[in-house]
Amino acid sequence: MQINLENTTKKLCVIGDPVLHSKSPLLHNTMLRALGLDYVYLCQPVPRGRLADWVYAAMVADYAGFNATMPHKEALVPMMDELDGDARLCGAVNTVAIRDGRLLGYNTDGAGFAAMLARKGVPVAGREIVLLGAGGAAKSVALKLAGIGAKRVTVLNRTLEKAESIREKAPQVIAAAGFTPDILRERAGHAEILINCTSLGMEDTAGQFEEFSFLEHLPSEAVVCDLIYHPAETRLLAEAKARGHLALNGLGMLVHQAILALEHMTGVRLDAAAMANLLEGTLR
Repeated sequence: MQINLENTTKKLCVIGDPVLHSKSPLLHNTMLRALGLDYVYLCQPVPRGRLADWVYAAMVADYAGFNATMPHKEALVPMMDELDGDARLCGAVNTVAIRDGRLLGYNTDGAGFAAMLARKGVPVAGREIVLLGAGGAAKSVALKLAGIGAKRVTVLNRTLEKAESIREKAPQVIAAAGFTPDILRERAGHAEILINCTSLGMEDTAGQFEEFSFLEHLPSEAVVCDLIYHPAETRLLAEAKARGHLALNGLGMLVHQAILALEHMTGVRLDAAAMANLLEGTLR
């Protein structure tokens, strides 16, 4: 990708450790070029323990903003001058806008997932949702879906305490349970949307679902989602599709959270549908 730099070009980037695998530079530079905005988006490894140093340097270097991935999302929270509602609720920041010397923190993960569902015509309000895993992405997704009208979001996790910590944020909507074959089969029977937020099925990892009989218990119209986008079709999604379910990977969430993040960092309102079409075409 050709990028033109001027003396006026504003800087954005993604930080993390590791981070060199990130698709964020491709996504954001594609949007910036299409929009004709005078920004460049970079990739910056920042080791654990050096976050505060890097944030200070970014402000001195007049960065306009940055995205953050592991292990920095939670550590950024106390550094912010202002947090949006999602970042405050989740206790994690994945997007920072730097304006007039102030750090404005956002979390676009849950909203990105919700936007993906809306674009695919999958309603959330009044629906029973089962979510597998209780990590940072799971927390963002669970809390956002609870906040936009889900009837119930049940979080299943092998370490029950982690699922309980999410439930405590919205106990009127979110439930917590263990992640065992029996529990998974029982909960799947009520799921209108099933979401995998674990690394099970991710490429280059050993973890995989032991078996997929729980899919037989899903209602016929249930939607199955996987936050993983590499590979594009995990074994979970392939098995769900073979049983007639709508199966959605994590690419849509990746795209929509990036669109929201760029809006926050630049202050420019984007045409989300047009940008999503552009980015999905770029990533295919």
